[in-house]
Amino acid sequence: MKLSPRFKQCPAKLFSLTFKYYACDMAIDSILAQIDAEIARLTQVRAMLTNTGPTSSRAGAASKRTASGATATTARQKRVLSPEARKRIADAQRKRWAAQRSKAKAK
Repeated sequence: MKLSPRFKQCPAKLFSLTFKYYACDMAIDSILAQIDAEIARLTQVRAMLTNTGPTSSRAGAASKRTASGATATTARQKRVLSPEARKRIADAQRKRWAAQRSKAKAK
């Protein structure tokens, strides 16, 4: 009877020939099942991490992962501020700068 290479590496040496071969198959099946479970868990974690939002800090760009793992950047629609909103923001910033200058002069 010729033994397969997989059987020769089996550590179960106390049992009969047929049980040893079966035990090796069961051990391999068990290992493969554990690996498949770990892959499924890691796939779920990866999916949760990629769906948390854009990872790019560049303005106007959202990154999405493709099936190959590459990052594809899609352009968002540019936001437009009204002139009144720009003026309010500029006035508020000038007020903050004036407060900093007056605080610096007081020292």
